[in-house]
Amino acid sequence: MIGFSEGFHDAAVAVVNNGKICYAAHSERYSKRKHDKHLDLTAASTAMLIDQSGVTAFYEKPLLKRTRQFFAGQKAWRRERHLALKPNLYFDHHKSHAAAAFQTSVFDEAACVVVDSIGEWDTTSIWTAEYKDGKAVYRKRWSRTYPYSIGLWYSALTKWAGLRPLDEEYIFMGMAAFGHPVNMNVVERQLYKNNHKGCRLGNYKKEDIAKSAERILQLELNTIFAKAAKYSKHICYGGGVALNCVVNSGLREMYNMWIMPNPGDAGGALGAACLAYGGKVQFTPYTGYNIQKLCDPRRVVDALLEKRVVGIANGRAEFGPRALGNRSLLADPRQADTKDLVNEIKKRDKFRPFAPAVLEEHAQDYFDMPPHSRYMSYVYKCKQPHAIPAVVHVDNTARVQTVPETSESILRPILECWYERTGCPVLLNTSLNVKGKPIVNTWQDAEIFSNKYGVIVY
Repeated sequence: MIGFSEGFHDAAVAVVNNGKICYAAHSERYSKRKHDKHLDLTAASTAMLIDQSGVTAFYEKPLLKRTRQFFAGQKAWRRERHLALKPNLYFDHHKSHAAAAFQTSVFDEAACVVVDSIGEWDTTSIWTAEYKDGKAVYRKRWSRTYPYSIGLWYSALTKWAGLRPLDEEYIFMGMAAFGHPVNMNVVERQLYKNNHKGCRLGNYKKEDIAKSAERILQLELNTIFAKAAKYSKHICYGGGVALNCVVNSGLREMYNMWIMPNPGDAGGALGAACLAYGGKVQFTPYTGYNIQKLCDPRRVVDALLEKRVVGIANGRAEFGPRALGNRSLLADPRQADTKDLVNEIKKRDKFRPFAPAVLEEHAQDYFDMPPHSRYMSYVYKCKQPHAIPAVVHVDNTARVQTVPETSESILRPILECWYERTGCPVLLNTSLNVKGKPIVNTWQDAEIFSNKYGVIVY
């Protein structure tokens, strides 16, 4: 079964059959256009070669969406004339998000929370989901509709801060660690306005507005999750707002939850494929283009010990915005200046933090956290910030990726070799790209990256 998303941002395609994700990939990795809204023909063709069932599902309902676009005074794009694939199934946008979350989870029943910018009309929704005769059954229990939108509000604040909306919200999130909440009422009132028109907040520090937004977002989601918890003790969370790992951490303390690590519109492609398939799906993030090339972990560690920043392009690409070891830049986290070096290579703002990848069995020695957190969906306090300063943010937190013994990624043997040589089970892990460019996809991409930015790639 093929599912795909395109037309707004972050187009993607996915294939699900026999309870497995056979293929799932971002269009931008092929087209080289960041957040590409059009589905690349190579990605589409790959999906059709893998799956010849004739079932192709789209992640939303274009006719219903155009009613909202007309209401909002937007130009209604005749989406079905421009789709790279011809769908024979159309699913509700928020239902696609709910399915991506629920059917990839271990739960047999759950409440699904979806929070994003906007689908057709819904901007926030709660669903119940369960399996009946092996098929997932969904029921929408509650929703809020446009123009109220938590996602649009956060994007409008991102734009106010001088950043690109629908792209640099994660930078705005990182700013919050440097700020203090101010004029919370002003920021909260903006939530109830039409944020398609942007926002005007006056002369405040960007970092303070970011911190205020973080507090308000946490309170809003606390209320929504409390509603969802009335339906189930298990919660599956989807939609683009679920990429806010700081707020996610506060929720995880209170709820037994699962976040599929590609919860935005690209993940909606997987949700549409899941709905077409109907059953539970075994999740793995390593579903994209496959670079079949031997990588010797010892050579990687040799380079790291020479204070080199090392690129890894090996195996199947990750499905999601965060590199998890197969399309990664790795570096020694034990020196504070490593962060500046990697930020310089990636053309990023100097204040921005990097994530630690850690051998899962050692994670609790370094971080105040549960036994595992494999997809960078949450942040945790660091117990030994002086030991790994390059991967700890200014507020003493880190967006941790634990790497288990069962990991499919080459990152596990690299970490094992690094630990054996240094006694440190942690590496700095960030995506193999530079600011504004998609993550490397093919080996040819990796060679171009290596030559352009002077980074050795294995």
